[in-house]
Amino acid sequence: MNIGDWRYAVGLLVNLAFVAVEFGAGVVSQSTALMADAGHNLSDVLGLAMAGGAAWLARRASASHRTYGFGKATVLAALFNALLLIFACGAIAFEAVRRLNDPAPVGSTTVMVVAGIGFFINLGTALLFMKDQHKDLNVRGAYLHMMADAAVSLGVVLVGAVMLVTNWAILDPMVSIVIVILILLGTWGLLKDSVNLALDAAPRGVDVAAIRAGFLALPGVTAVHDLHVWGLSTTETALTAHLVHDRADADALLCEAQALARTRFSIGHTTLQLETGALPDCPDC
Repeated sequence: MNIGDWRYAVGLLVNLAFVAVEFGAGVVSQSTALMADAGHNLSDVLGLAMAGGAAWLARRASASHRTYGFGKATVLAALFNALLLIFACGAIAFEAVRRLNDPAPVGSTTVMVVAGIGFFINLGTALLFMKDQHKDLNVRGAYLHMMADAAVSLGVVLVGAVMLVTNWAILDPMVSIVIVILILLGTWGLLKDSVNLALDAAPRGVDVAAIRAGFLALPGVTAVHDLHVWGLSTTETALTAHLVHDRADADALLCEAQALARTRFSIGHTTLQLETGALPDCPDC
């Protein structure tokens, strides 16, 4: 196990246990806000699992029949997680709307205590990733997700306090709907990115036009065609391209092109074909 993987394992175990406790407390106290926050915290578990799984899968060796290894499994996991969260949001929203028409008494003290515990768990998990958040995109995603969920849990605590003073039970389903909206906003990005990666689209943040322009700016390159960029996993990007050139030092050009992809665009897995003239597959190059 990688020395940094213990953070994902700790975060998964603690948050998964809390999701079960919080959802059970929501059922007992009749609080849809707690149940909605449990669904929100479930997204933490799924997000941490995806980040930790990506780190683990990236170290798995490829096989003769699976030449790219297991990286694509992280994309499938992300897509499944997004669909699961959308389904959970639908169930929570349905119950919240029903409660709007018929508000039920809510155990405000239970809501405050359980959400308060959730705040400290989310904050503590986020602090595990704070140090390395600027070095690793996976770590940064985990850190930001946990900090956002700590804020949501704090909001539920405040709503519980208001209900304790005012006995406005209708606040509980109203907050549930707000939490569902927050989950859907975050899940939409996950769903869109995972579908794009499943369809071998260029990952978010990768500017294909800028890559083409960068290759064309290399000395001696006269044309670029068959340029493809896609995600091998949620953390690794691959690129293939044909470069038409008139340079005598082809090996030097290949090194320059690979260095450009690696340093400027953070693409380490490149396959480049160098051509001195138009080939039959691209007569207009």
